[in-house]
Amino acid sequence: MSKTAIIILSDPKGGAEESVGRLLNGLAAAYDYKEAGDDVKIIFQGTGTRWPELLQKEDHMAHKLYKILEENIEGVSSACAKVWGANPSGLDLIANNPLPNTPGLSSFVELQKEGYNVLTF
Repeated sequence: MSKTAIIILSDPKGGAEESVGRLLNGLAAAYDYKEAGDDVKIIFQGTGTRWPELLQKEDHMAHKLYKILEENIEGVSSACAKVWGANPSGLDLIANNPLPNTPGLSSFVELQKEGYNVLTF
């Protein structure tokens, strides 16, 4: 069984097809790993911390996929959510990379130490 961490970095604010495409490809990859029975976790980082609030809306095109993957969401980067004004909407804040002068963000090193392959979208 493989272990994969999907990091969503794309910014929904621009409304560009590219950012939606990156989100959808990241969620599709997570779904693919989940369906294969692999260990997969999703982390929203950078401006990607803005996605969960949008994805919780039933009229969003990726809402159903988001709900299917909800149990695989590790959380959002604490520092990134603060910097980019994101509302994590009840998701865990990740702060295991104590970057100076921030509340911390998610650590790619820790993910790799835990045996996760890291994919960014």
